[in-house]
Amino acid sequence: MRLLATSLLLTAVLTASPALAQGLTVRTGETWSFRIANGQPVKARKVAAQSRPKSGEVVVTVRSMMGTTMTIISNNRQAYTYKAELIGAEKAVATRSCTLPANARMSFENWPQTAKAVRLSKFKVATKDGACP
Repeated sequence: MRLLATSLLLTAVLTASPALAQGLTVRTGETWSFRIANGQPVKARKVAAQSRPKSGEVVVTVRSMMGTTMTIISNNRQAYTYKAELIGAEKAVATRSCTLPANARMSFENWPQTAKAVRLSKFKVATKDGACP
């Protein structure tokens, strides 16, 4: 019984933690820095809103402005495509996102839906730098 309770608690902690869940969940008003490994955000940590990414890092901020707004800057040598999902009161909604450009250039995303958070995952090296679908 004790083992089951411990297992359930550990599962709850792992799935509730944005840095440990599949992908990275950034709540509205938060700024996170992370690296990309095997297509997923790793070494994620909260940072100040005005932070710039160090070499090999990505910094993302989500705000509630005209729906949901996200700024994301990658200080990597290659551009990436990625999956972005809006997290609201009900279920996650997949969105379209532009390519994350290389070399510390900013990408600005805006969706008309109001979200509580944005989950980022499935990063892949892009064939085109700075393209939108």
